[in-house]
Amino acid sequence: MTAYKKALYFMKKTFLASSLLIAALSSNAQVMDFEKYDPPSTLVVAEHKITKAKFPFIDVHNHQSGLGSSNVDGLVKDMDKLNMAVMVNLSGSNGNALKQAVDNTKANAPKRFIIFANINFSGVGQDGWTDKAVKQLEDDVKNGANGLKIFKSLGFSVKDNTGKRVTVDDVRLDPIWRKCGELKIPVLIHTADPKSFWDPMDERNERWLELKTHAGRKRSDTDPAPFETLIQEQHNIFKKHPNTTFIAAHFGWYPNDLVRLGKLLDERKNVVVEFGAVIAELGRQPKAAKAFFTKYQDRILFGKDSWIPEEYSTYFRVLETEDEYFPYHKKYHAFWKMYGIGLPDDILKKVYYKNALRIVPNIDKSLFPG
Repeated sequence: MTAYKKALYFMKKTFLASSLLIAALSSNAQVMDFEKYDPPSTLVVAEHKITKAKFPFIDVHNHQSGLGSSNVDGLVKDMDKLNMAVMVNLSGSNGNALKQAVDNTKANAPKRFIIFANINFSGVGQDGWTDKAVKQLEDDVKNGANGLKIFKSLGFSVKDNTGKRVTVDDVRLDPIWRKCGELKIPVLIHTADPKSFWDPMDERNERWLELKTHAGRKRSDTDPAPFETLIQEQHNIFKKHPNTTFIAAHFGWYPNDLVRLGKLLDERKNVVVEFGAVIAELGRQPKAAKAFFTKYQDRILFGKDSWIPEEYSTYFRVLETEDEYFPYHKKYHAFWKMYGIGLPDDILKKVYYKNALRIVPNIDKSLFPG
């Protein structure tokens, strides 16, 4: 090898080594996962961080275990801090467990709790199962239940006595929906999950981070069925049982498509919605959301889903203020910023309590202003 070639070879090796070192140093300086990258905005705008609702409100979507025996004093104090007048506990179970929850809350916090019953789907398809389920529901209502909550397990994991998936619109369940109409109790029903959970888990999926950090939430057309199939099953019972009031949980999983949700409400007068766990979808489309709340102001209920008191402020801020560009409280759930809808008082009152007073029986009206 000539001296020239040796010099050239040495220069190339030196350049490559330097490039690799620079790249490594640069890479090390930039190592950061998406969850940690959360720079505070430099935007200077008005902020109204609300920790207490403007009006007393009814949370129609909450879950509390142990209400049959626990001391509820601390829970009530936390509710008071939020201005939550009534909590609807959707995890009421059935039978003795439900009765104990009703009795305990009535004795220790009268007027503050409403309990919904749940169906025990074990044994669907066995002789007499449907009659037994209807009879249990009747007993639960006599014992103080004021509604029925259907979890997403129906459609997802509930199987009949032959091992077949029980669809949401299974005819064996029709007597249950019909009985709810006769008893004049609403059915708050959660079917499916966000559509993105069925989409490919790639760079185009808005819920990628949530699916990455909560792997069990990923779905497919065979696990257990396509999203549209599950939603259609739900809509089938809405149509088949017009005399029963259904509360579609999570805005029916159309909070990101309010036009489609509006069409459902136009077609099915027996359906209302609540926005538990989807306030971030509404907060990123404030103009469309405000128009929707205005048009369907008699069909929307306040719902939160999980009992984490400090998270309610996000809901109050979206509903009550016109703040701009503020964060959701769980980045993996919504990495975008939100804006306040700024609802007027007459609509706020309907969303906070008036609509629920009309739809959920036996809530004490004396807890609320006119």
